[in-house]
Amino acid sequence: MRYLTPELLRLTAQERKMAFVAGPRQVGKTTLVRHLLERAGQADNYFNWDVESHRKAVLRDPENFWTTPRTARARIALDEIHKYPRWKRFLKGLYDAAGARTDILVTGSGRLDVYQRGGDSLLGRYGLYRLHPFTLGEMLARGNGPVYKPRELWRRVHDEYPFAGANEALSRLERFTGFPEPLFSGSESRLRRWRRGRHHLVIREDLRDLTRIRDIGLVEMLAALLPERVGSPLSLNALSEDLGVAFGSVRTWVEALGRLYYLFELRPYAGRLARTLRREAKVYLFDFSEIQEPGARFENLVALHLLKLRDAWNDWGLGDYELHYVRDKEKREADFLLTESGRPYLLLETKLSARDVSPSLMYFRERLKPAYTVQLSREEPSRAARSAQGVLRLGAAGFLSLL
Repeated sequence: MRYLTPELLRLTAQERKMAFVAGPRQVGKTTLVRHLLERAGQADNYFNWDVESHRKAVLRDPENFWTTPRTARARIALDEIHKYPRWKRFLKGLYDAAGARTDILVTGSGRLDVYQRGGDSLLGRYGLYRLHPFTLGEMLARGNGPVYKPRELWRRVHDEYPFAGANEALSRLERFTGFPEPLFSGSESRLRRWRRGRHHLVIREDLRDLTRIRDIGLVEMLAALLPERVGSPLSLNALSEDLGVAFGSVRTWVEALGRLYYLFELRPYAGRLARTLRREAKVYLFDFSEIQEPGARFENLVALHLLKLRDAWNDWGLGDYELHYVRDKEKREADFLLTESGRPYLLLETKLSARDVSPSLMYFRERLKPAYTVQLSREEPSRAARSAQGVLRLGAAGFLSLL
């Protein structure tokens, strides 16, 4: 039941910390924690701050609102608790009072790691995990796919793929996104209804509840402009002109949509390179179903796979990884650069189809000297093939099956 399950159980059982699960709306957080409660025989210990009766139960008796089993360690789940103005103080008190005898699972579609409502620190009391939409690897494993450690991942790249059904599954993922409801329904009409509902939840409800932004109509216009800008450096000046608002307002709105897991930004990598872009970020969407251009849609899909990999490796404590893109003033560009402790680790370029290695990819490879350089093609045969220039030319279906 989703790739986070083993790590959440390990954290609560061995480290005795609260497990925070953050991620986009409708990605499966509630389903995941309910599953963990059911495994412990404590399904009634689920409390959602958006449900009035649950909210009253928590406020009425904050130190004993759950059912404690006689023979087992208690396990409770608190959903959307970050909407409570004093949520940090409440969780600190709850953990200090009951954490030694209770597994505490906390979920939210807001960024639990950055919202600062309440003055007390939770440092040392929790572990944060990001739950992402289904990737191809998790989809093929029916929700039980492991997160491979770096060395194991590259061994499998060379030795063990493609997986049966990978190409068909990738086509489905491209069409319906990785969110469980549209992905497993396989229905275009349901995808459209789901997308409208999600837009309403994130922009009309979460944005209103968790920020001071009130220009909701203009934020909706901003969201409508983003799909056609995916894959290119995002000019906030151009957006402010299109919307007729101040630059600062657009910056605030983009940051707020990032905190709500509607979008994510990749900053340009400079490092030891000269003449590179250093300011304009690229923006990708967690729901990429509105992107019409095939190349940008495929790039967004790959970005989501790499983002999940980065977050998982960081959340698991496997290293300090960051995800960037590389572009210089001569407009040479590589789509993605994953760094480890600031050092180039994986340089990756996406192509719908390509017979030759991208000259820009070779240019940045020679200067950055990453541990791995990959050109990922949507139509490339799935078997790995190392080129003469030291670049792995991989098929998307094979490589993404490992993520």
